[in-house]
Amino acid sequence: MSEEVTVFIDFEFSMPEGRGHKGFFPEIIEVGLLAVHRGKQEQFSSYVRPRVFKRLTRRCKNFLNISQQQVDKGIPLHMLVEKLKQYNDAGHCKVVTWGNMDMKVLKHNCQVAKLPFPFSGEFVDLSMEYKRFFGDRNQTGLWKAVQEYGKDGTGRHHKALDDAMTTYHIYQLVEKDKKYLNRSESTTIGDRVDFSALREFLAQ
Repeated sequence: MSEEVTVFIDFEFSMPEGRGHKGFFPEIIEVGLLAVHRGKQEQFSSYVRPRVFKRLTRRCKNFLNISQQQVDKGIPLHMLVEKLKQYNDAGHCKVVTWGNMDMKVLKHNCQVAKLPFPFSGEFVDLSMEYKRFFGDRNQTGLWKAVQEYGKDGTGRHHKALDDAMTTYHIYQLVEKDKKYLNRSESTTIGDRVDFSALREFLAQ
């Protein structure tokens, strides 16, 4: 039985200046991840150089608080793909993201660059898990979700590694609540009734 590797990933993407930018598609410009394997944690964070739309728009730089110089010093896409594949090959890989855009953009970027998609395991959209678990009508934003738990997000929102760490913390909270509910639902009548107190009452 292969060991499980759980990878919590967040990507930040390039964005157009406005609507109607002909031919534009989002490219990964920053990656942050936390890999949990054999009880140990490993973090990885890097900027990623876009291949097609190499100059960041003003809107993108302002929204993500990122500079062209930072991205220019990042790793190329093929190195990112190779890094992700290492986690995939380390065991049964479960990839956890907040929302489905991260994997969609990664797949499209790989297709455009003619690179193999690095993951072959299980994918978990934690935002949908959160939505189903709490019965929310609409999907909740990452940092709003962690605040609803009475917690604070890690670091700065829209910083890839900080968002990946926040996703990990929400995952732990949801899994803890799931276990609590499962344990509560599986209790027997003996778990809920104090029979020693009942016997004492009947003996009176």
